[in-house]
Amino acid sequence: MIRSFSFDTILEFIEEMSDDEQITLIDLIGHRLKEKRRDAIAFNIKRADEEYSEGKMFRGTVVDVMAELKR
Repeated sequence: MIRSFSFDTILEFIEEMSDDEQITLIDLIGHRLKEKRRDAIAFNIKRADEEYSEGKMFRGTVVDVMAELKR
């Protein structure tokens, strides 16, 4: 069973932690956020490669893009 806590309750829990525990928590959260961003970037790169391979992506210079947009 998943327990849920309000944001304020979580902040109260954190305030009860030692300074070292709070620093460790901050580091851990930062690391997890970086991993999530890395995963999202990797997913977008993979999707862009697939779309490019399938011919769904336009590639060209700025002049080419502007000409394509004017069509």
